[in-house]
Amino acid sequence: MPQNRQIFLESRPQGEARADNFKLVTSETPPLKDGEVLVRHHYLSLDPYMRGRMNDAKSYAAPQPLGQVMQGGTVGEVVESRSAKFKPGDKVVGMGGWQEYAVVSAEQGGLRKVDTAQVPLSHYLGAVGMPGVTAWYGLTQIIQARQGQTVVVSAASGAVGSAVGVLAKQRGCRAVGIAGGPDKCGYVEKELGFDACVDYKQHADAPSLARALKEACPDGIDGYFENVGGLVMDAVMLRMNAFGRVALCGMIAGYDGKPIPMAYPQLILTNRLLVQGFIVSEHMELWPQALQELGTLVGSGKFRPRESVAQGLESAPEAFLGMLKGRNFGKQVVKLV
Repeated sequence: MPQNRQIFLESRPQGEARADNFKLVTSETPPLKDGEVLVRHHYLSLDPYMRGRMNDAKSYAAPQPLGQVMQGGTVGEVVESRSAKFKPGDKVVGMGGWQEYAVVSAEQGGLRKVDTAQVPLSHYLGAVGMPGVTAWYGLTQIIQARQGQTVVVSAASGAVGSAVGVLAKQRGCRAVGIAGGPDKCGYVEKELGFDACVDYKQHADAPSLARALKEACPDGIDGYFENVGGLVMDAVMLRMNAFGRVALCGMIAGYDGKPIPMAYPQLILTNRLLVQGFIVSEHMELWPQALQELGTLVGSGKFRPRESVAQGLESAPEAFLGMLKGRNFGKQVVKLV
């Protein structure tokens, strides 16, 4: 069995996460038991939710344990199998964590075979994976986007935000993104096909950003997909239409544990808004439907998701910290093979 390099969570962050919260270790891969498979990971996923799980705080999921492999999504190839369900060479997606190999129970390990003929393997961690399904769920089940409505999404060039806009356009909506910098806004408009993108870095406060959103959303905002919080959410709240719907997916502005004040909570009442948080792993019954639509969009070329690719397991901590600061462009992955 191969030696396995792994990244552990070594310590809890105090405020901002740092590279020394992580530790690179090498361990022996245990021999397979009946019903187990050995997966060599080709890519691992870096996602904002991981920052919240580094804290020892009450949340929707248990904290990431100290002294254990950082948990997260992976795609790779079965290299050895003692299960009739998988054979060597199968491409699979799972939750193998920040390591080069994983020994997984074929029954309880959550492994799923994927077809790479039309969809590149890494996209099963992004557009045709958890981020894509997150976008699909928030848009269809909470925002309930309908033709002619205006949908706004923050972090629009990211793995989730980009899918929200593409799915909204498929439903005949006006899709407006919020992103940081001209390169990201150009990608959102020209490659993803959004109707407009507002650069939040050009605005010092919520009223200024709200004025830009008024220009981009002349008929107001019917649905908002929230990934950021803070000033960005305040600006959107000023442009929401009556009976608008807000899907709360992430609050990256508060992942360091600081409070995120809300400037205009009275607008929830004034505009009779629905504001709903959600965790996509609690809705597994809808994943097949979402993945089918997303796979078709990527496979047909109607959705061309972008990736930021870090090279080698040792690059994962710095790539993760950079993603939290918005340095990535599109879905952030780490290439291991």
